[in-house]
Amino acid sequence: MSNEVEIGRGKRGRRAYSLDDVAIVPSRRTRDPEDVAVSWQIDAYHVETPIMGAPMDSSMSPATAIELGRLGGIGVLNLEGLWTRYEDPTEQFAEIAALEGERVTLRMQEIYSEPVKPELISARLAEIRAAGVTVAGALSPQRTQEFWRTVVEAGVDLFVIRGTTVSAEHVSSNREPLNLKRFIYELDVPVIVGGAATYTAALHLMRTGAAGVLVGFGGGAAYTTRQALGIHVPMATAVADVAAARRDYLDESGGRYVHVIADGSVSRSGDLVKAVACGADAVMMGAALARAAEAPGGGYHWGVEAHHPVLPRGERVNVGTVGTLEEILHGPSQSADGTTNMVGALRRAMATTGYSDVKEFQRVDVIVSPYAPH
Repeated sequence: MSNEVEIGRGKRGRRAYSLDDVAIVPSRRTRDPEDVAVSWQIDAYHVETPIMGAPMDSSMSPATAIELGRLGGIGVLNLEGLWTRYEDPTEQFAEIAALEGERVTLRMQEIYSEPVKPELISARLAEIRAAGVTVAGALSPQRTQEFWRTVVEAGVDLFVIRGTTVSAEHVSSNREPLNLKRFIYELDVPVIVGGAATYTAALHLMRTGAAGVLVGFGGGAAYTTRQALGIHVPMATAVADVAAARRDYLDESGGRYVHVIADGSVSRSGDLVKAVACGADAVMMGAALARAAEAPGGGYHWGVEAHHPVLPRGERVNVGTVGTLEEILHGPSQSADGTTNMVGALRRAMATTGYSDVKEFQRVDVIVSPYAPH
């Protein structure tokens, strides 16, 4: 059965679904939440929860990356952010939080025009390494050529190459593009790369040797990619498509498993649960962690697209503060809106549907059930 619809006589489009459009179906078996395992392993790194902190200045500082690591996740530091441009960015964070009206984007562009300093990349990563947690840092594809040696020499466990969209085959007439396949092959560090939102794009990224693929394009609370570029792929469909690429690549490669990480549109515990149900091995959270009392954004949230020097495709949004990082991940929860005790909610959903680990839970039945939140 085709899920294509006719837009007009000359154009057809595929029907796609967001995480809000799907729901999980309980099965005949239930379990105790205590009997459910939510741990995750990528390459040599075992973590207690399938949660990564998105490399966004508003949620991830060296301190919050360390705290997230202690709480059983992996914090990914943005290596092109304020922490690698300023020795002490406290003043810049305070100014961004205080900005009002039309000046927000312009002033953020000015603040982020300060150059990235290689010595600060090294210092920030060394700080995280000294805490004894998994060290992960992110660069955009455009900056990877320039700074990858600094990053690797500083000692990362996981290298994240993250952009709005990342392809295995970037074409440029005016500069030598990053050859992902050669780059990953020559690197001694596992690489997570994305975003990708289609089966084909993900399969090509998997063939570069990436350890994980980030799934997402145009989603997330702080992005305006759909309004600015007209580009957007709903997350439930994107994750399911990329999970199919993972399965086919597993056969093609003779058993090489590439992790699928949902990146964007995972703001509440129900989103985390449904992303895993659609096939994600883990999720990358931005807004959800920007709501932490320790988050450097002080209740505000923004991504790198918000201060793009030529074409901003994001904005600073007020997400508020709901609790500590520990309460957001592990509770106890004081509210029923899915913003706290993310891991507890995942455990309960898995227990209610009878699954004992995250890998198994990817097989849970889902239904399409469009939902309009109040």
